[in-house]
Amino acid sequence: MKKRNLVVALFVIAAAFAATRPSSAETVNVAVAANFTAAAEEIAALFAEETGHEALLSFGSTGRLYAQILHGAPFSVFLAADQERPRLAVEAGLALADSRFTYALGALVLFSAEEDLVDDGGILERPDDFNRIAIANPASAPYGAAAVETLEALKLYDRLKDRIVRGENITQTFQFVATGNADIGFVALSQVAGKKGGSRWRVPQDLYSPIAQDAVLLTSGADNPAAFSFMAFLKSDAAHKIVQNHGYQIAP
Repeated sequence: MKKRNLVVALFVIAAAFAATRPSSAETVNVAVAANFTAAAEEIAALFAEETGHEALLSFGSTGRLYAQILHGAPFSVFLAADQERPRLAVEAGLALADSRFTYALGALVLFSAEEDLVDDGGILERPDDFNRIAIANPASAPYGAAAVETLEALKLYDRLKDRIVRGENITQTFQFVATGNADIGFVALSQVAGKKGGSRWRVPQDLYSPIAQDAVLLTSGADNPAAFSFMAFLKSDAAHKIVQNHGYQIAP
């Protein structure tokens, strides 16, 4: 009798678990801001494990991804590095207004691959100590815009503008610094969080506008169960833990 009860209990547990998974797996195409690459990959893996759906991720600068969406790229979900492009997508009729929410709050860091080169930001006042400074393209990358804001707030932009090298997105910007093509660079905290080596300065928040990163469900994904499931999964405790582990904050 005890053995039979155990078998019944296991069957009930298995049935309950199966009920949480879709009857047929779907795929969702997700446009992801480059700064969120590592976190998105980890979230997508857990999403597949938990739901059976597959998230296909495409990375790039927020501005470039938005331009692709405007031209009909087959994305169902847009994870931007700002709030402006998701809002514009809604206004253009390309996204569902009630789906938009802030999935992460980012932070800006001045980073160098060299130990002890970056201290408290004073390196910016000592141009003899470096040759090139990397930032992401401010026209298309919100972290690049934040970098320009920071330099302007410090009244250093005009002095340093001829030394600036621009990455197409924040990933390329980080690569410039990591490979030594730039001595220092403004990158996302998520790119250096938990990593050893180099030197860094977390830029005070009062030097640039908050980097609130919004997600939105695009109209092309309105009939895709996997798209709705992915948006819901982003709000889960499991996803929030991943986001925070990569150096972001969760919006209140």
